[in-house]
Amino acid sequence: MALRQENIELGDKIFAGMKKAIRKLYEQSAANNEMMVISVNGQIKHLPAKELLAKMNANK
Repeated sequence: MALRQENIELGDKIFAGMKKAIRKLYEQSAANNEMMVISVNGQIKHLPAKELLAKMNANK
């Protein structure tokens, strides 16, 4: 049971680190007025990094 809790905590830490890295990428790209390529339901989309950063901030 303790091992399961440790795995959940590790997963939470990994997810938090990924969110932090993505935010940093969006911030740097937005500062340079760059476009980001993402997949939405299997379709490739090109969106401004500023737009993605705004959406990320709205979902906090």
